[in-house]
Amino acid sequence: MIDIRKLREDFEATSAQLARRGVEKASLEKARDLDEKRRALVAETETLKAKRNSASKEIGKIAKEGGDIAAAKEEMRKVGDRIAEIDRLLAGVEVELRDTLLSIPNIPAAEIPTGMDSSANTVVRTVGEWKDPDYVIPDHIAIGEKLGFFDFARGVKLTGTGFPILMGNGAKLQRALIQYMLDVHCQTQGYTEMLPPFVVNSESMTGTGQLPKFAEDLYHCQIDDFWLIPTAEVPVTNFYRDDILQAKDLPVKLTAYTPCFRREAGSAGKMTRGMLRVHQFDKVEMVNFVHPETSFAQLEILVEEAEAILKGLGLHYRILQLCSGDMGFSAAKCYDLELWAPGEKQWLEVSSCSCFTDYQARRLNCRFRDTDGKTKLVHTLNGSGVALPRLMVALMEQYLNADGSVTIPEVLRPYMNGMEKFEAVK
Repeated sequence: MIDIRKLREDFEATSAQLARRGVEKASLEKARDLDEKRRALVAETETLKAKRNSASKEIGKIAKEGGDIAAAKEEMRKVGDRIAEIDRLLAGVEVELRDTLLSIPNIPAAEIPTGMDSSANTVVRTVGEWKDPDYVIPDHIAIGEKLGFFDFARGVKLTGTGFPILMGNGAKLQRALIQYMLDVHCQTQGYTEMLPPFVVNSESMTGTGQLPKFAEDLYHCQIDDFWLIPTAEVPVTNFYRDDILQAKDLPVKLTAYTPCFRREAGSAGKMTRGMLRVHQFDKVEMVNFVHPETSFAQLEILVEEAEAILKGLGLHYRILQLCSGDMGFSAAKCYDLELWAPGEKQWLEVSSCSCFTDYQARRLNCRFRDTDGKTKLVHTLNGSGVALPRLMVALMEQYLNADGSVTIPEVLRPYMNGMEKFEAVK
């Protein structure tokens, strides 16, 4: 949630910044006007309460002296009625103001490119080279079916489209990748692993920005008002909701493996085939809580930490800096990591690394006590290290051999009982 003071004290500059994200001025004016109304009501009720307190003392004094207090008491009754009316009005204004602020995305960092869609994103770097072999690389569905990795049809029978079943070495590869990522993050990058709940309450979803904006893309358990998590970012970031950290402990770096659940409302077309866009998938997430002075520098480190997974696997990938209009709702600055999938003939996003500045922390009331003794909002970051379905797609296609086998990257072999290749199922 953005700081209301930015709209109150520097409206034109703030609205110009948010216009880079396509935010209409009307929603910002509504928030500013509601804030002015709230402050006016607060000022009025404080004045009336002070008047009532002063009058009460005077009434007591007059009563002691035997004077007539009827008129004064009637006036105070009217004051009390107005205070009660203001309290009712104030409660409604505060709810409307909060709802309006929750609908406004984060302010984009000044240095990122301006644009409304992915066409304005910029390639930061490309790592590795890809040269098409002298044999045809089919798509991941054909490769995986020959290797016995998938059973899409029975996934549809059990649940529906977008819930694939991984079988045999496909399931084993998934577990190997998860364990490899967690080991890299925890053993070499200073992360602490946690295993959070896979369902959270509405307050948690609101804290990280999924609610109210993206409700239709989420799975909701209405009886308990629980939500299936779309990413481990939600429970991991909410771990410190309403907490005060210490400056000496920053940055705090947490990582977690979880399944993720997304309805992907409105999705259709080629990108829904096979493993490209599914409703349940596995992901390893990294979350950082950092000092505000270091957050953008820490984002560059976070990108390198996600990159380390792809480098270790020997994959061809690239990094994009997202433009103002293509970032996630809560992000101020964001990089995407994309893998080349030669069978699909396209780049596939496997990680988004984002700095949220204090946007999430303000929703979460997540603070730290600085060295000057003052309590301030932390800055939060998160990135996938990385999402599994598209990683598996690119890995199968980049490591496909002419005979239909798939070479297992060396770093994964210890997790695969020494296996060097996946062979076709006979």
